[in-house]
Amino acid sequence: MNKPNQNSLALFSMKIQAFKVVSHPIQMLMDSTTATAELGWTVYPVSATWEEVSGYDENMNTIRTYQVCNVFDANQNNWVRTKYIQRRGAQRIHVEMKFSVRDCSSIPGVPGSCKETFNLFYYESDSDKATKVFPPWMENPWIKVDTLAADESFSQVDLGGRVMKINTEVRSFGPISRKGFYLAFQDYGGCMSLIAVRVFYRKCPRTIRNGALFQETHSGAESTSLVLARGECIPNAEEVDVPIKLYCNGDGEWMVPIGRCMCKAGHEAVENGTVCRGKCLIDQ
Repeated sequence: MNKPNQNSLALFSMKIQAFKVVSHPIQMLMDSTTATAELGWTVYPVSATWEEVSGYDENMNTIRTYQVCNVFDANQNNWVRTKYIQRRGAQRIHVEMKFSVRDCSSIPGVPGSCKETFNLFYYESDSDKATKVFPPWMENPWIKVDTLAADESFSQVDLGGRVMKINTEVRSFGPISRKGFYLAFQDYGGCMSLIAVRVFYRKCPRTIRNGALFQETHSGAESTSLVLARGECIPNAEEVDVPIKLYCNGDGEWMVPIGRCMCKAGHEAVENGTVCRGKCLIDQ
């Protein structure tokens, strides 16, 4: 039986749904869909491995994607590594990935070594020092985040409509202590396309609660972390209960308010309690 043409297995000519809007404030560290030129990530081995190609999003904007499809050869170990990503003070990193995976059973003559999963790794560094051979392409020194599996894979039938089944997965890791890091994706025998990668951290926004101002605060190193933030009374307010504080949780949400400030004599809270304004001004 003839092997299917590699072009027939290509996963990049497709309509791509937009990233889901994250409801909590985030700080973007990398977004592959915004690249105006080649991503230029490092691949290993150089031959017969991940290939960077052009694709289109749902608005027909050009984006850069990576694909691999070496399903007829056993013992695959194909890596693609991002460029250096500065953490900008973040302690916990979130990675949102969009990808498509070909159903192994839909490929004629494919051996049992075909996979429908891939691995996500990260490597911390204080500088951009990676080369083609460093860090070594293996777990340890790379730290494995998870093995990603497709909720939906696609078959040859789907190719006719030019619309693939797109999977979206989010993984997080931490604590991060060095100045930055690299991400790496390991294929070990699948036919897939890494459509988009978005790297970010969460933060609690600047807010006024109980008459006190709390500055923007990074979320903690763990998903269950609570980061303490001290508040300052808004102008023309004074402390009533102390200490005045809030906690920023791992999802970028403020919680557990403690303490409060009240408007000083001759002032009244307006604008949903965010301003203490003189009563004479209110009466005018």
